[in-house]
Amino acid sequence: MGVGHRRRGDARHAADNLGRVSSEALTVARPAIDPTFENVWDELQWRGLVHVSTDAQALRELLGGDPITYYCGFDPTAPSLHLGNLVQLLTLRRIQLAGHKPLGLVGGSTGLIGDPRPSAERTLNTPEVVADWVSRLRAQVERFLSFEGDNAARIVNNLDWTAPLSAIDFLREIGKHYRVGTMLKKDAVAARLNSDAGISYTEFSYQILQGMDYLELYRQYGCVLQTGGSDQWGNLTSGTDLIHRVEGASVHAIGTPLITNSDGTKFGKSEGNAIWLDPEMCSPYRMYQFWLNSDDADVIDRLKVFTFLTRAEIEEYARLVETEPFRRAAQKRLALEVSTLVHGAEATAAVIAASEALFGKGDLTTLDAATLRSALEELPHASATRQTTVVQALVDTGLTASLSESRRAIAQGGVSLDGVRIEDDAALVTGSLPGGVSVLRRGKKTLAGLFVDEPAD
Repeated sequence: MGVGHRRRGDARHAADNLGRVSSEALTVARPAIDPTFENVWDELQWRGLVHVSTDAQALRELLGGDPITYYCGFDPTAPSLHLGNLVQLLTLRRIQLAGHKPLGLVGGSTGLIGDPRPSAERTLNTPEVVADWVSRLRAQVERFLSFEGDNAARIVNNLDWTAPLSAIDFLREIGKHYRVGTMLKKDAVAARLNSDAGISYTEFSYQILQGMDYLELYRQYGCVLQTGGSDQWGNLTSGTDLIHRVEGASVHAIGTPLITNSDGTKFGKSEGNAIWLDPEMCSPYRMYQFWLNSDDADVIDRLKVFTFLTRAEIEEYARLVETEPFRRAAQKRLALEVSTLVHGAEATAAVIAASEALFGKGDLTTLDAATLRSALEELPHASATRQTTVVQALVDTGLTASLSESRRAIAQGGVSLDGVRIEDDAALVTGSLPGGVSVLRRGKKTLAGLFVDEPAD
């Protein structure tokens, strides 16, 4: 007998979205400057990446002039970055392509404190956990930047300058420049003060630490621009204000918009789970399907923010969304581009092969085992043994509601296992595909996965 099933995804919807990707499209556009923009500031605005900023005209002149040093920070509040962080990573890369020098900051000290959330206090992680996550995030950040040439990137850790600082020195040298009244007005702080949870002095102090980061990078590297999400605007301006007070200099900040779906729902979630950049936390197959399922109303904005396609290319995809939406050309290109940026061309090619084979456009037996398993986890699926009948497996995976319905479906010739039609309702599950799995199909488009405890030899 099969063990209990759990459903994920919608096999029929996935099939409707599937289309063979042309060999030409498999050559992903390498990050490059869009020649239609004279200034990267103009490109950032066209792509919808500027929600709020310091002086816009000054920023345009700054980004259109000699190379500057700029930074973005990433706190290790989890063992992986997610799609919200990807907005910042790609923004860093776009500005670097224009000739400027990026600093990727991983928050070894701010990660020990935690940025105030609107709802409740964060649980503080141990220094050992934070140090491990710093290492993981550093490796992810490094993948999106170039460390060669005159504008080579540099990775920094704010624990390097925070750890040696005593509490007295921190209060005398940094704390004295902050006014409590101003700090209380920051959105994140105000939200917490008005909640039942309140806010601890620890999290209240976070904005001072981030402001000190900007000051330190200004002093060490001449950094004059910080980017981040618009929900971080209070923390971003904490740094610009501190530098103005201490150094008498004007520096800048850009807040990118928080990405939401056209229906107002939160972006970057799939069935309530975050889309992580770490393949162990979110498989390449799942990420690919996430982008492939983008709504027509969202896909062009996603191409602007998450790919390096040119304005001309994106405008052509906008035309195709209007004239031939059933082809889902924009969604396929979006899934291809982002998956390749995050996981590489080889992993993305394996995902595409699995998608096509599952829906009858390839050989299931030739697929990579890990990719096939991750693909089946996104379908309705169940565990089974080699003594499980196909009749029972249909029920366990939810493809039928009862054993009698399973037998009728088999008698009507509408059931197949691993691409072979089942004609005998006594047939058993085999687990003959790579990795000890089987693919169960009812009709043309309804699929389920079986994970077999004792796969076929």
